[in-house]
Amino acid sequence: MTRRVLVTGASGFVGRAVVAHFLAQGWAVRASSRSPALTCPVGVEASQIGNTLDPQAWCAGVAGVDSVVHCAARVHVLREDAADPLADFRRANVQATQALAQAALSAGVRRFVFVSSVGVNGAQTSQRPFRADDPPAPHSPYAQSKLEAEQALQALTQGQTMQTVIVRPPLVYGAGAPGNFARMLDALRRGLPLPLGAIDNRRSLVAIDNLISLLHACATHPQAAGNTFMVSDGEDLSTTQLLQRLGQALGRPARLFPVPAALLRVAASMLGRSDLARQLTGSLQVDIGATRQKLGWSPPQSLDAALRQAVGAGR
Repeated sequence: MTRRVLVTGASGFVGRAVVAHFLAQGWAVRASSRSPALTCPVGVEASQIGNTLDPQAWCAGVAGVDSVVHCAARVHVLREDAADPLADFRRANVQATQALAQAALSAGVRRFVFVSSVGVNGAQTSQRPFRADDPPAPHSPYAQSKLEAEQALQALTQGQTMQTVIVRPPLVYGAGAPGNFARMLDALRRGLPLPLGAIDNRRSLVAIDNLISLLHACATHPQAAGNTFMVSDGEDLSTTQLLQRLGQALGRPARLFPVPAALLRVAASMLGRSDLARQLTGSLQVDIGATRQKLGWSPPQSLDAALRQAVGAGR
């Protein structure tokens, strides 16, 4: 029997890749998005969602599916202009998730995979990597909304037939990735000198193919049900090392010059960019030991192979 999956946020970076993966694996795929311009691969059923806060609006999307992979979210933005960011995040990330989960539960969906964020754990690590069972310490309105969505899902499905699985990725990268990864790649392609040659931090990141591999396991593995999983490539890098490895993948050595991290943080604070400085100079590591053990899963793609794919080399 063909398995059926609903992928939300299908017009986004992660959602598009999830749709393509499940289609290639022979699943019947339904892709949902609020965008009326959603373009799906041949063989994928498009489902446009209007009012995401209304469970009834999700009924057609969840009808007849075995699993939901919920990628849709309002993500953190570089320059937030909302009068009440937390309220906006709660509407998009908590209330919409509740509405979807209520519809899925009523429709008899068996597995609900929720793409959350490592930000639920916190903004920075010091003595050891984050684990899924650590006390949550969300550091932003976005991360707070993801934690509240996790809690709402767990409360809704406790004792129910629908099984919830939560995945907390760090920075996700790949060809066409947005955000800080795209900005670093652009700077390297342009040959810009960067003051990041002496950053001694450690950060986990995850290639899009490695994330999708875990999401597939979360949708199918019996031991995934009811669990929260951390995910990464299994190799942590400093910002300096990441830029150097990206430069190697591009075939254009990174032009880095050393500036003390403390000085970078002071300068960034004066410019109102403290968050960016923390991301570039601080450590954020995740422990995927429990993920490996519970699911028998390992990242299928090495970090260097993923970087080559991300920059368009090795194709």
